Amino acid sequence: MHDETVLLTRDGAVAWLRLNRPGAMNALDAATLHSLDRHLTRLGAEPATRVVVLTGTGRAFCAGADLKAVADSGGGVQPDTVIDFVRHIGRVVTKLATFPKPVIAAVNGLALAGGLELLLACDLVVASDQARIGDAHANYALLPVAGGSARLPRLVGPRLAKQLLFTGASVPAADLVARGLVNEVVPADELQRRTTELARTIAEKSPLTLAHMKRLVADGLDQPLAGALRLELDTIEAYVASDDIREGLAAFRDKRTPVYQGR
Repeated sequence: MHDETVLLTRDGAVAWLRLNRPGAMNALDAATLHSLDRHLTRLGAEPATRVVVLTGTGRAFCAGADLKAVADSGGGVQPDTVIDFVRHIGRVVTKLATFPKPVIAAVNGLALAGGLELLLACDLVVASDQARIGDAHANYALLPVAGGSARLPRLVGPRLAKQLLFTGASVPAADLVARGLVNEVVPADELQRRTTELARTIAEKSPLTLAHMKRLVADGLDQPLAGALRLELDTIEAYVASDDIREGLAAFRDKRTPVYQGR
């Protein structure tokens, strides 16, 4: 299944979303944002979908916002148009960041500006050895609008974040593994195979467990350690009555593979 700007394909319980504007380096325009929003809404409600992979067509993962959407034909700026557009980007990236299921970014090429912000909103990042990642907003006197100045320093620290933000430079994905932005880098021709392997492994787990784990990590980072520990205990008190935890323990006892229903 597909539409013009975002392709949707399925591999069992794994859904692949592929940004599909290769001629524009998969830059985000209104149509792409609407399409990505619709797909996320649908996939979030589908019990059969347990993991989502986000990637791009061609030589870019995503080169950021389509600047034609924020500048008129003379290169000028209409403030109301800019505000509406960047708020749209922010809403969609936030929807990706708070998506209730694991999301893996398969970074096939350039990930710049809004592309970096998409990547930051994903849970795991597998990158091609040809991928380069950077902020790039400063190159055109723009500001991050979808988490670049907020999520990036929380993930890599303020020093590296400022370097990427201030210079607008892009760096090889391999340089960002040790800093926690990228989980692993693989040869370009191995990207789909490795991401598929990782996604299938995660999809075998209890979707209920994964949803709770994702929420615990996100919420726990926003509070002191003692509060995060209390949140763990509060969550398990409600979760312990679930069918999935009973199935997991029964499978362990019976030495078989568990079959989870997500309830």
